[in-house]
Amino acid sequence: MSDSNRGMTVSREMPASTFNGYIMLLIMLGLVAIGGWCIAALKGGADPVLGVPLVLSILFFAMILAGFYMVQPNQAYVITQFGAYRGTDRTQGLRWVWFWQGRRKLNVRAHNVHSERVKINDLRGNPIEVACNVVWRVQDTAQASFDVDDYREFVNIQIEAGLRTVGARHPYDDMSDDDKTTLRGSADVISSELQAELNDRLKVAGIIVDEAGLTHLAYAPEIAGAMLRRQQAEAVIAARTKLVMGAVGMVEDALVKLAEDGIVDLDDERKAAMVSNLMVVLCGDREAQPVVNTGTLYQ
Repeated sequence: MSDSNRGMTVSREMPASTFNGYIMLLIMLGLVAIGGWCIAALKGGADPVLGVPLVLSILFFAMILAGFYMVQPNQAYVITQFGAYRGTDRTQGLRWVWFWQGRRKLNVRAHNVHSERVKINDLRGNPIEVACNVVWRVQDTAQASFDVDDYREFVNIQIEAGLRTVGARHPYDDMSDDDKTTLRGSADVISSELQAELNDRLKVAGIIVDEAGLTHLAYAPEIAGAMLRRQQAEAVIAARTKLVMGAVGMVEDALVKLAEDGIVDLDDERKAAMVSNLMVVLCGDREAQPVVNTGTLYQ
């Protein structure tokens, strides 16, 4: 049923020994019939000793009536007896236990939680706001009932803690080409990390997370404007870098092609001039204006 972990007794779910409620209903009908027969007999002048089975039938009727409960689909009842765990009943339908056995209903359906926005610092120390959506359910009813004080509140607190942990592991964004995991650009990776982090935190409460993912991600308002300008600058630099590298490759290919086909024999000075002109044409922000040179490159 349980083992010891860090000084705390860890509960384990086990099936409870309960009874079919419909069979107990038939027994109740039998008690009603016995009680009715005893009343009729006493009214007819029968031996007063028949009052004993009448009283017993009434007592047993009340005792049986107090033990009924209904288990809906994806519900469970945790059964206790004098403070001790006696198992969990997941059998659907009308069920019955002895009236001195306690029972607590737990919903084992999937729960959908949308967290509040949390302000944290990413890997670079930039303040950001994040929020997430988590789908969770109770897997072990014994742990949810006995190993944490309030498993719903426990889930909400651990969601925020897990979100802070995962958010601090990665930068918000990265314009470099080294394929780093970022909060903005690696949604699938971040979702998997968040789900694994939450499952590790919530296993003590018998909770399993089926799905987790970020629903809100933004820089904090106090730095949003500055970070937007930085992103724009990084985007311009990255675009310029790609443009220059592409232009260098095109110029190199042009010079090689001219030399291989023997179209023109260029010395170093003419090559330098052609490279300069081609780079201006390929990297300029505006269209190049044609210039007709009627002279020579040499003085």
